Amino acid sequence: MLENVSVNYGPIRAVRDVSLSVSKGEAVALLGPNGAGKSSTLNAVMGLVPASSGRILFKEQVITNRPPEKIVRLGMTLTPERRQVFSALTVEENLRLGAATRRDHKAVRETRKMIFDMFPILADRKKQRAGTLSGGEQQQLAIARSLMSEPELLLLDEPSLGLAPLVVENIFNLIAELRHKGLTILLVEQDAEIALEVVDRGYVLTTGQIELSGTSKELKASTEVMDTYLGIEKD
Repeated sequence: MLENVSVNYGPIRAVRDVSLSVSKGEAVALLGPNGAGKSSTLNAVMGLVPASSGRILFKEQVITNRPPEKIVRLGMTLTPERRQVFSALTVEENLRLGAATRRDHKAVRETRKMIFDMFPILADRKKQRAGTLSGGEQQQLAIARSLMSEPELLLLDEPSLGLAPLVVENIFNLIAELRHKGLTILLVEQDAEIALEVVDRGYVLTTGQIELSGTSKELKASTEVMDTYLGIEKD
């Protein structure tokens, strides 16, 4: 998916020659401390920031630096960091915007029904303005809005950020459910322990470079990964 991708912000190289892959039906985590370049990597994949070098491929097509709306039409979508719902719009209106690139209205209605079955709190609050929802409810709405585009690949950027532990657990239970339904997921997350519970594989990013990679089991078992790179002491 990514081949030697770099991202620069002026003289600052935020991402350095990153290569990673996500197979169909797989959930993969991109882990690392704050400022490691994780979100910049996702934003480059989604076309929100330019890649200064390297190639990004999706469905055997080179999508490097394509406009985000064209990438969405190909079947990829991003749930951004800090949710970024449209606070003045209702839950239903936010979901409608998520389906803006789709033209089959019957299929959109079917997706909307599936969303409300999966997120019953959103069904209860569909006429409520998004800005009045709790943080956890807004995160559910942000993920649901992404799913309205019927993606083949879902990018999730720090879904636990700013949420209480019990809410985080609920969000990751939802991510696990999406994975079991066969959705392909690339997850950026600072909380390595909870992320590795719901993914197949992971990459560890530090100072813009991939330092290590492995299965979730391998990474969880590694003292070097959990302590040295992610700052989590293992017993």
